[in-house]
This record gives sequence, structure tokens and C-alpha cells, in this order.
Amino acid sequence: MYIAQEESFGPVMVISKFKNGDVDGVLQRANATEYGLASGVFTKDISKALYISEKLEAGTVFINTYNKTDVAAPFGGFKLSGFGKDLGK
Repeated sequence: MYIAQEESFGPVMVISKFKNGDVDGVLQRANATEYGLASGVFTKDISKALYISEKLEAGTVFINTYNKTDVAAPFGGFKLSGFGKDLGK
């Protein structure tokens, strides 16, 4: 879908179906974009959330929430989103 490939700004959330247990397929789809500013993972399984957050090509990965961060935390993106991490080393 076009909306899943573009870097949309605003209140936009893309929700897509996937086969039960196909975490690597979900990661492949999520990383198949030119952008990587932020992403969100919603799950009851913390091990799965941590696995996914390590594999996602995104500057910020929110777990079971979205857009909740500390203004002093490093931020930025991957690929065509941003210029690395602001406030980072």
C-alpha cells in the first residue's frame, strides 16, 4: 500500500494483517521502505517486542505506546528519515 511506503506526518497509523507467528515476515515488510523515523510495536509478549525492536530499521521504536518520549533522549531516523541521531554521541 502507498501509505505503508511513504513518510506520512500527522495522525496516521497503518495496521496490516499477518499470519500468526510470522514475525520475520512482518519485519521484512516494515523494513521494506525508504524511511525509518519511528515505529510502534503492540504485544503482550515482551520477548517478542524486544526482538522486533532490535530488528526494526527505525530511529525510535515505541512499545505498547506511541510518541511518549523524553525531550532529552536521542532521536532521529534511519535511511531517508533524518540525519542520524540528534542529541546522540
